[in-house]
Amino acid sequence: MDSSELVAGLSQDILAYVMHGSFPERHVTRELKPDGLDERFDDYEALVRLHFVLKPGVVEFVEALPERLRNVKTGTETTTTVSRGRVDGRVDWPSTVKKRYSTNPRDSSLFVCDSRSESYDTAENVVLKRLLSIVYETLEQCAGYLRADYEWVTDRWRENLELVDVMRRTFERNVHVRRIRDPASYEPTERMLQRAENARTPLYTEAARLLRSYRESQAADPDAIAELLEETAITPDDEETLLELYVLFRFVDAIESLREESFTLSTIASDSQAVARMADDDAEITLYHDNSAGDRDLSFVPEHFEKGRSDLARSEMVQRETLDVLSAYFPDDDFRRSTGRPDVIVLEIDSGGRREYLVTEIKNSTNPGTIRSGIKETLEYLAFLRHDGEFVFGEDRSYFGSGWNGLLVVQDIEGTETASLSEQRSIRILQASEVESKLRAVLESVVG
Repeated sequence: MDSSELVAGLSQDILAYVMHGSFPERHVTRELKPDGLDERFDDYEALVRLHFVLKPGVVEFVEALPERLRNVKTGTETTTTVSRGRVDGRVDWPSTVKKRYSTNPRDSSLFVCDSRSESYDTAENVVLKRLLSIVYETLEQCAGYLRADYEWVTDRWRENLELVDVMRRTFERNVHVRRIRDPASYEPTERMLQRAENARTPLYTEAARLLRSYRESQAADPDAIAELLEETAITPDDEETLLELYVLFRFVDAIESLREESFTLSTIASDSQAVARMADDDAEITLYHDNSAGDRDLSFVPEHFEKGRSDLARSEMVQRETLDVLSAYFPDDDFRRSTGRPDVIVLEIDSGGRREYLVTEIKNSTNPGTIRSGIKETLEYLAFLRHDGEFVFGEDRSYFGSGWNGLLVVQDIEGTETASLSEQRSIRILQASEVESKLRAVLESVVG
């Protein structure tokens, strides 16, 4: 599957699960956000705002802003005042006579006057101010990233960094912008947007168009999410993450289909290692991604790490010494004594207390060497999988479980037919395009 197919599938998944509150938003955005961003961009809204200011249309709008602001539209505001002894503005004689009659008919010094002044608080200007606020605040948040050498920053911003300063000065100091009131939380309304879209001035029509596209992204419109994934989050060297997330959501689909309506999916707190937990009266399945599921006392520590050095075989000594050398050379990094971390774990605990595990490794590659490494890693995960310090798979069940407890997902191998699931041994291997149609069969064999 190429990246466009994965993006198309993920767009629907994020709409169906994340934006409906049944999947942890922070987990997905952490996977999607460009490298180097701090925790401020761990929520969906912040990621959308970052994507929005990187769009070429927004950059072009800011470039043209200083010239266009000379044509800001204003309205006329009429203020009615009551005064004595002086006239402020145009006298409203009918109102004056009425006022005098109701208070003191003989008071000829009382006047009701209408004074007109220029008003910037038009519907079009409220739309403009909201758009400028979004761009200004987002640029302030990520100013350091725009000035750094990050691949995901468009050349347009990086080569025209003075444009960031232009935007800042415009928002903070421009007399026209300062006179427009700050929009209320619910503004601009749909009617205001339509007024701006129908204006004859490009300043307002483009502001409305950009603001509407921003709102569609925030509302998780499928096309807007696809654009987010294509233009901002996923780079050519990050398709591994794209495939991992695709497989993760296919797990959710397959698990839900096993239990149908009786099965409920609940979102997981952001500080938990679990991504999703699904349960009915008979079973509970917990889904983990990119961690060792430590909060369920699972680990993947090889047996030789528990031996004394004098008890190690020569090959075991090489592995032990390799990690010891790494730990000494990189003292600030955490080189944990384990075989690594699987990309996905599905854990089921049924009402009888029986535990079953499905450990999945994902390799976004068709290279035979990489696939061979993936097979070895998946077998290692199974052989060293422990619960509460005890091996899950031992002599009585084989080191690798039933043969259905390990799964390797690889990219589509063009022109190559793979063995059916029933013909494979020790672990199961699926090509990316087979996951949607065959994952349920794997799960059924594990769940029983």
